[in-house]
Amino acid sequence: MIISVSTLASLAPYIVSALLLFLLLEQLSYHVKKRNIPGPLFVPPIIGNAVSLVADPTSFWDKQSATAGTSPGLSANYLIRKFIVYIRDTELSHQIFSNVRPDAFHLVGHPFGKKLFGDHNLIYMFGEDHKSVRRQLAPNFTPKALSTYTSLQQLVILRHLRRWEETFSGESVSLRNLVRELNLETSQTVFVGPYLDDEARNRFRADYNLFNLGSMALPIDLPGFAFGEARRAVTRLADTLAVCAGKSKARMAAGEEPTCLIDFWMQAVVEENPPPPHSGDKDIGGFLFDFLFAAQDASTSSLLWAVSLLDSHPEVLRRVREEVTSIWSFDSMITVDQLAEMEYTRCVAREVVRFRPPATMVPHVAAEDFPLTTTSYTIPRGTIVFPSVFDSSFQGFNEPDRFDPDRFSETRKEDQVFKRNFLAFGWGPHQCVGQRYALNHLVLFIAMFSTLLDFERIRSDGCDEIVYCPTISPKDGCTVVLSRRVAAFPDLPFN
Repeated sequence: MIISVSTLASLAPYIVSALLLFLLLEQLSYHVKKRNIPGPLFVPPIIGNAVSLVADPTSFWDKQSATAGTSPGLSANYLIRKFIVYIRDTELSHQIFSNVRPDAFHLVGHPFGKKLFGDHNLIYMFGEDHKSVRRQLAPNFTPKALSTYTSLQQLVILRHLRRWEETFSGESVSLRNLVRELNLETSQTVFVGPYLDDEARNRFRADYNLFNLGSMALPIDLPGFAFGEARRAVTRLADTLAVCAGKSKARMAAGEEPTCLIDFWMQAVVEENPPPPHSGDKDIGGFLFDFLFAAQDASTSSLLWAVSLLDSHPEVLRRVREEVTSIWSFDSMITVDQLAEMEYTRCVAREVVRFRPPATMVPHVAAEDFPLTTTSYTIPRGTIVFPSVFDSSFQGFNEPDRFDPDRFSETRKEDQVFKRNFLAFGWGPHQCVGQRYALNHLVLFIAMFSTLLDFERIRSDGCDEIVYCPTISPKDGCTVVLSRRVAAFPDLPFN
């Protein structure tokens, strides 16, 4: 059917009127949902303020926090036809995390996460399905499993520290990409150790880099655009992990001993008859990708901030080195018992996570209208809600703006006194199942990095400003000069 130019010209006033009506209704819908909470008076049509978010996430979220700084602790905005609410107040955040009305909120993990991650991930499960999978995960974090991971983590950390010292000694180097590579190898080794060959690891690394780029881009799902390439990379990564799950099942069914996380998981699965729900290879591959996403980027953030904060607090660094060298003699791997003895170093790790929580927000979507108590505001159904873990970390604690590891000591116990404000690992049904693993990794890195290497931060204007990539990082990528601190690196087993 061909429409003539004259016909189009006659329709033009109606098209323009319809477009203007749509834009007016869009603004009215935004204001009806916003009601009495602060937020922009006007939002750009259709895309909202998504360009501002992608161009400068730090500034965008700082403005949301500042806008929510007064009562009622909330602020509004609009992203790609989605109404959003930012929550600054800790107690209001708890109403989102704690599932006070079952299934009122669903975790999404990323503003455009369902499209990026796919539908069949642990992030998007709720109710009995979610509880069932969480129960399956219990064998992955027993003392025996964590002990196995501790050995693997040290192997990877030492290998990378040695490579850094040999390659960059005496030179300034940004640690961001080096730490990301360390963590990617750690995740691969701990999660699916023997089931990825070198070729698969290289493909895995390339696909994960595509995912990282796409997670910070506008959600344009077309070939050639970062988001579209990331979505396809996620599919390939999950498929690779599904193959690993199948290989592990066969090995565990043959009675072999577990050597990595997927083995502990599949050992429990093959022992059940019939197999538990959601334990097919493809399901497990999707869940493993969730683990990878959580462990990889969060740990990269924490390790970078640990180096930055140790450099800027020499007394803390001195105490860490004294404690570690009094416990670890460098002639063998750090045992689980020795790791438990490093009480001050663990306090440092916990304070790093509080002071700079890697995932500053935990996005949820409202499945129904939800009235927030202590306010007169009801969150409309379909709203993307951003409870701020970062803001909560600076509420309640004594002198919260000061980096002070002793707040977590047995004497002060601020982690218990202000437990509701320590939300770095989430809260409620979606609380991070791997938090002990994550803390062990951070403690091991701090212990080994600080005692085996000397380092000096190359400071520049704004170097410690926060940037999102996608978890938070120092703006300069934590640029340091490294040198060896010990006569020789430990010669650990299978190194």
